[in-house]
Amino acid sequence: MGTQQLLLIVLGVIIVGIAVAVGLMLFKSNAQSSDRDQVVGDLENLGSKAQQYYRKPPSFAGGGYDFQNFSLMPLDTGNGNGSYSVTTVEPTDASFAPGSTTPVSGSQQLVYIVGSGKEVGNNGIDPVKAYMKVTKDSLIVTILN
Repeated sequence: MGTQQLLLIVLGVIIVGIAVAVGLMLFKSNAQSSDRDQVVGDLENLGSKAQQYYRKPPSFAGGGYDFQNFSLMPLDTGNGNGSYSVTTVEPTDASFAPGSTTPVSGSQQLVYIVGSGKEVGNNGIDPVKAYMKVTKDSLIVTILN
């Protein structure tokens, strides 16, 4: 083989290697983004349930304009997208108890629903995380990772 043919083979191998690396990177990025979107969608559903609980009178198993005793049902604490819990303290990246069914204690006018996904998040170590601040009339999502 001539030098020109060897050069073309080496160049071809390099181009294929770069294409495979870029493809894997795009796939990983898409999986991360998709998982984050699914976690946020679940948080919106759970936030809506919290607002329904807030507005229902106690005689209909609601909070009577309070989040006290609101908790996630065991089926709501986890699914194929991730794990979820409710807290009254604004979450940080480190503070998360996955799959918690602990009810909200004390009179509360806002709660936080925290979600942790299955894919690795932006920091490359921890899973995708987000939380939703739920008040009587608003749902605000914050991405942690």
